[in-house]
Amino acid sequence: MENPGLAPSLLSYPRYRPKLKPAPFLPMSRAEMDALGWDECDIIVVTGDAYIDHPSFGMALIGRTLEAQGFRVGIISQPDWHSADAFRVLGKPRLFFGLTAGNMDSMINRYTADRKPRSDDAYTADALPDKRPDRAVVVYAQRAREAYPDANIVIGSIEASLRRIAHYDHWSEKVRRSVLPDAKADLLIFGSGERATIALAHRLAAGEPIEAIRDLRGTAFMVKPGWHPEGFVEVDSVAIDRPGPVEPHRDPYEMEPQQAAPALPDGAQPVRIVPAGERVAARKADRARQVIRLPAYEVVKDDKVMYAHASRTFHLESNPGNARAMVQAHGVGPGCRDVWLNPPPLPLSTEEMDWVFGQPYARKAHPVYGEARIPAWDMIRFSINIMRGCFGGCTFCSITEHEGRIIQSRSEASILKEIEEIRDKTPGFTGTISDLGGPTANMYRMACKDPKIESSCRRLSCVFPGICENLGTDHGPLIQLYRKARAIPGVKKVLIGSGLRYDLAVRSPEYVKELVTHHVGGLLKIAPEHTEDGPLNKMMKPGIGTYDRFKEMFEKYSKEAGKKQHLIPYFIAAHPGTTDEDMLNLALWLKSNDFRLDQVQTFMPTPMAMATTMYHSGKNPLRKVSVDSEAVDTPKSGRQRRLHKALLRYHDPEGWPLIREALRAMGRHDLIGSAPRHLVPRDQPVILDRGEPGKGGGAGQSRKTGGKAD
Repeated sequence: MENPGLAPSLLSYPRYRPKLKPAPFLPMSRAEMDALGWDECDIIVVTGDAYIDHPSFGMALIGRTLEAQGFRVGIISQPDWHSADAFRVLGKPRLFFGLTAGNMDSMINRYTADRKPRSDDAYTADALPDKRPDRAVVVYAQRAREAYPDANIVIGSIEASLRRIAHYDHWSEKVRRSVLPDAKADLLIFGSGERATIALAHRLAAGEPIEAIRDLRGTAFMVKPGWHPEGFVEVDSVAIDRPGPVEPHRDPYEMEPQQAAPALPDGAQPVRIVPAGERVAARKADRARQVIRLPAYEVVKDDKVMYAHASRTFHLESNPGNARAMVQAHGVGPGCRDVWLNPPPLPLSTEEMDWVFGQPYARKAHPVYGEARIPAWDMIRFSINIMRGCFGGCTFCSITEHEGRIIQSRSEASILKEIEEIRDKTPGFTGTISDLGGPTANMYRMACKDPKIESSCRRLSCVFPGICENLGTDHGPLIQLYRKARAIPGVKKVLIGSGLRYDLAVRSPEYVKELVTHHVGGLLKIAPEHTEDGPLNKMMKPGIGTYDRFKEMFEKYSKEAGKKQHLIPYFIAAHPGTTDEDMLNLALWLKSNDFRLDQVQTFMPTPMAMATTMYHSGKNPLRKVSVDSEAVDTPKSGRQRRLHKALLRYHDPEGWPLIREALRAMGRHDLIGSAPRHLVPRDQPVILDRGEPGKGGGAGQSRKTGGKAD
């Protein structure tokens, strides 16, 4: 395994092909390859997105960094997956196919939280739907293998990354196995993949077979049971985080012999109570040479307690400074194989981040799309990514599972240079930068005060239940960046569009004043997510009191600047741990603060998120898991999820019948009526056939007709 202190810098590799010049666009056709004088591609990236040559899009970022290393990279964008023909258009790659579903998981891209097909695709020309298959990584891998059976197949990006072990799948409502055995890929690269992808390309180019490359951090692969590098010791996950009483205690007064335990499938391991001494010995062993055996797929697919235990163990091994390798058995009998996961990739240094974002991107869509509009490109055309990673640890979010908790920041000079490139090269620029941000707007250059503490920390969040005393929260570098950015000639306005972590922001009144005075375009989106402690604790989000403090500062500095500005809060409906009473209290809070939300978000169980574990298992993996540990009530029925969404939109007549029914069931008849203290009226508005509101009240907002509800 790579030594964390000795990982080669991305800038240290000698160029594989020194005379290779950057292409205007990475080729998507044989004609473009011919124009570049290429007889073959070293690497072919297959993506479910339209090809936009910009660092916000994975195919361009990986493609350009490989090109900078001297490799010939081609792009196959949104291939017709119904046959292998589309995977042959650029020929066979000399080194490997790199397959990605795109910037989003294909299932999230194609379906809503209620599993309804979406009518458009923001990552496709003209937003056309159905340009990618369900579970795109698996389908692309199968077609690429069909096209060239002896080609190396490497899968990566967010879909593969978040499905690297057995995981709950919302769309099939079951635990699915790792994407690796389904895709039959040679290697999976998870997380931010520059280090592993570049190292892999150089080693394959040097003649090393892909099946021998087993030591790259940030990679996963299939091996025979029992395989491990020399010197490694296997540790059962229950020796590290005991899942509790999963075996019944024997009755000492029992006269009859106990029945034998039911036989387990071949390859599945029984759960056992590990003695305390063995657990202590396991913790003291050399972590760098340990591999943690997670419960097998055949166990977690049927045992929700063990699923929650595996999820908790997985997340506790997410710090690159101390994470151990993990292994999970898939299959039974002769077909049993292990999925082996190396530790996560090491974060990029500022110098490396600058190099990645400083490649000669065309900063526009490939000419093949002509004048077609690509909504995802329109959204980020004038925005800049200044960092990656997030230490918030929100349980409903998968950013930390993919990009990590350690913030990786670009230099001020690199960011300012990109602003100038947008000004000079991007068509349609009128002087407004739409965002300077990343996964979180205000974590730029924030880090643990002590690298030794950072490398040994196993906290799931640096800011929950409170901000860690070892976390540096200085907003000074970000304030200076804002000031220099808006001082660039030709830049009229620099807005902040990324989500703001307001519990950090309130620690720096200077930052809030700078933000509110110069970088808010009238409305600022912010995400308290809820008002009640129950769901907030399951989300690992701060209490609503922190939001109130930020709101007070926001309004104060807006008034001082002579601006009329407003906060737009975001909330989640039906999150695990949320009761009907919690949602009612949130609705009453919204009404008392005169918030009428338009678009609302219903919780979607995304692969590998901690909240998804709560949703599936009914257990809280933020604490030790056992049969009798804390249970998490989760809104799962369609009716309850609709109710929670309706309560967020308490002002919408379409949801009033459902809310009235729920209020009566909760004994809250006092909230039904026409007075200001009431949440919903007794009468339902009548919509006439011509779409005008009738005498029954309402403003024609409902899309359904109806008379009195009582």
